[in-house]
Amino acid sequence: MENYRCPWAQNNEWNRHYHDTEWGVPLHDDKNLFEFLVLDTFQAGLSWLTILKKRENFRLAFADFDAHRIAVFSEDDVFRLMQNDGIIRNQLKIKATITNAKAFLEVQKKYGSFDAYIWQFTDNKVIINHWKEQSQVPASSKESDAMSKSMKKHGFKFVGTTICYAFMQAAGMINDHVSDCFRFNEIIRKQ
Repeated sequence: MENYRCPWAQNNEWNRHYHDTEWGVPLHDDKNLFEFLVLDTFQAGLSWLTILKKRENFRLAFADFDAHRIAVFSEDDVFRLMQNDGIIRNQLKIKATITNAKAFLEVQKKYGSFDAYIWQFTDNKVIINHWKEQSQVPASSKESDAMSKSMKKHGFKFVGTTICYAFMQAAGMINDHVSDCFRFNEIIRKQ
């Protein structure tokens, strides 16, 4: 069906737009991958809709998701961000984002790019699942388990297997659109 989309994306315009334009599209740009890492850190325990509505505020608060700039944020920056009601004011997540920026830059040095590092967990290809129902979509996988374990070794924070799986879905490392969704085949054709 041409207009059928994943059930989670049918509730509101925010989810619909994100689903129809970004979710599941394979990403290989380090800056965009870092943006999803930041957003997924803040999403932990919250709805993705909350993050989408605050996305532009996050972009402004976190230096347009520039890892080099975030990596040198100070305690003054943490204090400033804790006063910003346009973002999620969680000190642990703010500090984790600074830590993750530093780890991200180290990974870039070691592997040549974050892209080269992160895509190794799916053997540099998109995992295409064939779910009939959204209820079949898992919260984690052996790939997200391996990614989580490795990222923790590299010093990343808020990178449990569920967050890693959500990241993999967002970054298009996994195609978890239900098989009847119009985006399922669109994304496969673009690979």
